[in-house]
Amino acid sequence: MANFALEVTRLGFRLLQAILPRLAGRAAFLLFCRTPSPRPKGEKAKAAHAAGAARLAGAECFVLRLAGGAKAHAYRLNGGALGQRKRYLVTHGWGSSAVYMADLVSMLAATGAEVIALDFPGHGRAGGRFLHMGLAVEAIAAAGERFGAFDAAIGHSFGGAALMVSAAGLIPDAVPVTGERLVLIGAPSEMAWLFTDFGRMVGLCPVAQAALENEAHRVTGRRLGDFDASHTAGSIGRPVLVIHAEDDKEVSADHARRYGAAGNRVRLFWANGFGHRRIIGAAPVLGAIAAFLEGGAGEEAGERIKKDGEIIPFFELPARRAAL
Repeated sequence: MANFALEVTRLGFRLLQAILPRLAGRAAFLLFCRTPSPRPKGEKAKAAHAAGAARLAGAECFVLRLAGGAKAHAYRLNGGALGQRKRYLVTHGWGSSAVYMADLVSMLAATGAEVIALDFPGHGRAGGRFLHMGLAVEAIAAAGERFGAFDAAIGHSFGGAALMVSAAGLIPDAVPVTGERLVLIGAPSEMAWLFTDFGRMVGLCPVAQAALENEAHRVTGRRLGDFDASHTAGSIGRPVLVIHAEDDKEVSADHARRYGAAGNRVRLFWANGFGHRRIIGAAPVLGAIAAFLEGGAGEEAGERIKKDGEIIPFFELPARRAAL
């Protein structure tokens, strides 16, 4: 928030919670779930959006209708009856959209795989300005219902966390995402810190803060403590590639380390120097994802998976196919 808007927001919450703290907490949840405008801001964002939109211009487009009138949007590349092929799901981060994932989507499509790239509610072409974890997981389930089982799923930031929540079956009545492998890029490992930081930013009192967190429980059916990778990443029974940059200023590298400590089927790839956003289109990252999806780079046996804290050098990766 801009400084003036933040001060006005703090004042509003200070006045409301002095009288009705629980109502203030519920109002804070609505603000927490409000998504940014989908219009890119700044020249770099506009250029990236235009380039991504151009690369997805030939994709099929679908509307996925969710409970309560919410909608998600899906792009499909290499769809239709084109023979035996892999099917991959791609999910974006908060305030982003599928067009910003176009480098990754194009790389996956170049392998011949069918690729489904989601716009979550409140993002991209989905419309609306509201999203929470329950809706994101519902959108993932709707994609599986519409397009069929996925061989792997790749998510950035919030989208990676949503994939993990889905894979662990944490949201009641939402069918977990399928796939033999998961790739999480710059993804948070738990959610409590987001609510704590948000409550501190808008100046919530303890009662209002508790009401804010209770709203998350109400819409997802889970307490914040349940959304913790240390209890989920090691229990989903499939290999997970966690890609993170130690210079990520939006999601601390400690989240990647927590994923890495969750079990011996989790592999870390440190993509230092690429931050939180450039990481999704960085050539070494795309190469690591391609290798992992092909079953390479030593993921089949637990003793061959790299331990937490090790940097996997780029030269260890198998050469990418010419089609990539």
